[in-house]
Amino acid sequence: MNSLGEKISEERKRKGYTQEDLAEFSKINIRTIQRIEKDINEPRGDTLNRICSILEIDINELTSLNKKQENISFFESILNFAFYLILNLILITIIGYLTLDSNASYNSRIGAILLSFFIPIFIVFLTNFMSKTERILKFGLGYFLYIILLLTIQGIEEGFIIGFNSGLLFCSTIAVSTLYFGNSIFNPKNKTALQ
Repeated sequence: MNSLGEKISEERKRKGYTQEDLAEFSKINIRTIQRIEKDINEPRGDTLNRICSILEIDINELTSLNKKQENISFFESILNFAFYLILNLILITIIGYLTLDSNASYNSRIGAILLSFFIPIFIVFLTNFMSKTERILKFGLGYFLYIILLLTIQGIEEGFIIGFNSGLLFCSTIAVSTLYFGNSIFNPKNKTALQ
């Protein structure tokens, strides 16, 4: 399904207009036209009326398209939230099992350390378009919550000792650091990540 901006862009191109032409005819800033077509801005009121008038589009068609997009966006938001929640639970369960389990051996702790690097670096590779903060909030929040849960259940002092001795704190630090600084591995030109 096309977005509002895509629909306007399609109609503009069908008429043979450039973005500059549409801006000139509708008396709307060229920058605004560009932002509307990229779905950064949503045209409303007078701006929408002018664009529809110039492109000879039924305004009701565009507003109904916009409402459908809002419904899909809400549904997508719920699915995204569920996905990130489940993924965070899986990640912390794996690391927790490999470190906190009473039968955890030296090998399983080494495996937890390796997974604490390789899973987040894979996530960074797939989400290179995300900002560091967004990636931490979506994929690293589980680590923080797991540490807080451990400290709450065991008490701060006892929880810290358990987390340190088991390697959970170390693994969580590696994972969160990789999520935050991982872009610098794939984009060496982006040296601001290390500064």
